[in-house]
Amino acid sequence: MAFFEFQDDRQPLEGRIALGVEYDGSAYCGWQRLTQAPSVQAALETALSKIANTPVQALCSGRTDTGVHATRQVVHFDAPVPRTQKAWLFGANAKLPRDVAVRWVVPVADDFHARLSALARRYRYVILNQPSRPVLERANATWCREPLDAERMHAAAQALIGEHDFSSFRAAGCQSKSSHRHVHFIEVRRYGPLIVIDIQANAFLHHMIRNIAGALVAVGRGDHPTTYLGELLSLRDRTQGNVTAPGCGLHFVDVYYDERFELPQEPLGPNLLAFVGEWSGERTLPDSEWARARRQRRVYPPRREVSS
Repeated sequence: MAFFEFQDDRQPLEGRIALGVEYDGSAYCGWQRLTQAPSVQAALETALSKIANTPVQALCSGRTDTGVHATRQVVHFDAPVPRTQKAWLFGANAKLPRDVAVRWVVPVADDFHARLSALARRYRYVILNQPSRPVLERANATWCREPLDAERMHAAAQALIGEHDFSSFRAAGCQSKSSHRHVHFIEVRRYGPLIVIDIQANAFLHHMIRNIAGALVAVGRGDHPTTYLGELLSLRDRTQGNVTAPGCGLHFVDVYYDERFELPQEPLGPNLLAFVGEWSGERTLPDSEWARARRQRRVYPPRREVSS
């Protein structure tokens, strides 16, 4: 995907449509619509509904928590009326608040589903490791004033790679039926004052990444040995773990789908890490029974009349 793509303003799009959505999660209770607090889902559905002049329901690739950000949240909806690619993109952005934006709009096959078709999800947890409190990065990085050893953190994190029971890293209120997840890779790197925890898995439990980040910070400070993450993993007991790291440092940066859906590729976020130079979809996914089953799944929308 080039930075400046032509947006068609002649051919109306019908059927299922996918969006790439970016947001600053600071002011939101997370992705999911709630009655008592503002959500990203509500903001996006309100904007799309104004363009369509009828209610629109949007489904996402992964629900983010309160204060968590996203640079590539993939969303789909079934267009109730025909509108051009340019109308959906520019219209949505004109009606969205300044902390939410649609990055791209493409038509997709009827069996595409933002969540059920996803093969992997990738997050980056950003820590600003310096003595003084942050100013420009205060809303999109977690501040740690004590010196952290990124190499020790990386070594400790390798115990999490593979398919495991992650009960020690799930929130007490996690509603997932299974605590097993397959972590494809986890890397911890230092870039000047920034320490980045880069993790990809088939899916994540509630607070899983933030709990992992909290444990890794404890290793980086020297409070625990590099075997600590493996020991926690084997305990399968969240009460033995560390504090949950703040949501402001967590960024949802990529989702993998079968190549046949042909979703746009773009530089991985957040933009303060653009110098790393990696684009979405560049890593090779490990083969697994779960991924093969996902590739074969078909999710068709209900039939509906499309009006003008």
